[in-house]
Amino acid sequence: MITHIQGRLVEKTPTEVVIDCNGIGYHVNISLHTFSLIPNEEKIKLFTFLQIKEDAHTLYGFVEKQERELFKLLISVSGVGASIARTMLSSLAPQQIIQAIASNDVATVQSIKGIGAKTAQRVILDLKDKVLKVYALDEVSLVSNNTNKEEALSALEVLGFARKTAEKVVEKVVKEDPNASVENLIKQALKNL
Repeated sequence: MITHIQGRLVEKTPTEVVIDCNGIGYHVNISLHTFSLIPNEEKIKLFTFLQIKEDAHTLYGFVEKQERELFKLLISVSGVGASIARTMLSSLAPQQIIQAIASNDVATVQSIKGIGAKTAQRVILDLKDKVLKVYALDEVSLVSNNTNKEEALSALEVLGFARKTAEKVVEKVVKEDPNASVENLIKQALKNL
């Protein structure tokens, strides 16, 4: 298996890159998350996953090892292929997907284009234990964190803010301070709304 590829960046689009390694150009599929993290330098390194099928050998690349490991977990779920896993990693940051799976947040997983209710539930059911173990997450802190987030969102909605807008701001606050109380979440969100 090819674990990483390092070379000169020849082409870069939101869905793929071409990396020249000693005169050989490798076509590597990427997510939008990886695209946003690829430096605008000539020499780059991507962690890779090679998918071998009867009709094709497809190389997927990731700037972070964590994203590659999450990709492998996602494609292990029945009904989730490489293209759906890549769409998931393009729609949400790896940490958001991990949080959603670990905290049984079906709505967040289902919000991804192409993911229905059954697939979202299957992803959570199949991966929750693995995600908690692999990323050493504490289920109790996730539940209280998720509850605080929901309470803050409800309060912001009552104050007249659109849920989608409030969600983005609250997510940002939670990333900066994962253990923030409901009060602090609301205060910080109001400063950024």
